[in-house]
Amino acid sequence: MKTLYLECKMGAAGDMLMAALYELLDQDQREEFLRTMNHLGLPGMEVAPVPAKTGGIAGTHMQVTVHGREEHEHDHHHEHDHEHGHDHEHDHEHHHDHATPGHIAELIDGLPLPQAVKDQARSVYAAIAQAEAQAHGCAVGDVHYHEVGALDAVADVTGVCYALHLLDVDCVTASPVHVGSGTVRCAHGIMPVPAPATAALLKGVPVYGGAVQGELCTPTGAALLKTFVQSFGPMPLMTTEKTGYGVGTKEFPQQANCLRAFLGESQEGANGEITELVCNVDDMTPEALAFACARLLEGGALDVYTTPGTMKKGRPGWVLTVLCKPDHEQELVRQIFLHTTTNG
Repeated sequence: MKTLYLECKMGAAGDMLMAALYELLDQDQREEFLRTMNHLGLPGMEVAPVPAKTGGIAGTHMQVTVHGREEHEHDHHHEHDHEHGHDHEHDHEHHHDHATPGHIAELIDGLPLPQAVKDQARSVYAAIAQAEAQAHGCAVGDVHYHEVGALDAVADVTGVCYALHLLDVDCVTASPVHVGSGTVRCAHGIMPVPAPATAALLKGVPVYGGAVQGELCTPTGAALLKTFVQSFGPMPLMTTEKTGYGVGTKEFPQQANCLRAFLGESQEGANGEITELVCNVDDMTPEALAFACARLLEGGALDVYTTPGTMKKGRPGWVLTVLCKPDHEQELVRQIFLHTTTNG
């Protein structure tokens, strides 16, 4: 089973996820990815992979620029320095005009991307809108995306969705998420880490804080994880084929600021439960019974077999055994009554 494992020891942000996934693509896919992302028709937006290092680890930083400037100075993204005074905040305001969920949905719908990718990008934004509404106590329709409405965030979300589409994996799993600690400055003022919208998005996800000061998991990163990751925990038993390193721009003294993505093959684990249905049949011809067995296999049984047995009064007969998943039990019981002469 083609499996992707995301290691979020330094949280998750849209650009770091996009960079890590980009590293997993083969050469042709990388070219297709950049060609597509740079022809989305978003005004003045450019996406470029830049070689980067963090704590001695080489990886890629995904640089998203709008009209030649990297927009992250005011973004939620953790790898950006929240302490530098935000002198750019005002001259950026005209870029965003605080988009609403309706605007973003329309914007995504108009992008030249596969329909499946647009649907996923919209569901990521729907999750963000829901979390923002919950955090600010307002209706979803009244939500104004601040940082996440900026064009670079739209690029991060669609980029991650598109890279995953190209990778075409069967299963996405991830480690517990490091959210950071302390406070972060954003459009609403000073917020505790994780920011309320991020905390709402990470409901049900295993998270932890620590000595690292700063916002490690952004709302965009949290929404992407919530949308794509099927289970959180230790790395599954897998044969890795590639590892991708997505590097953030902020350096932390404690550890390398990167998100690692492992791509490989994992064994499908046994799910532990199987149902056995057994009945006795003593008045069917072998041909009729063989026909019934074939129908049961078509109907979703995992295995069907017969064992010869001696019934009451010494009559020869058959014991029919059907193995199935627990949720198929009712349907297969119905089919056994339909195709065989058993009374139960």
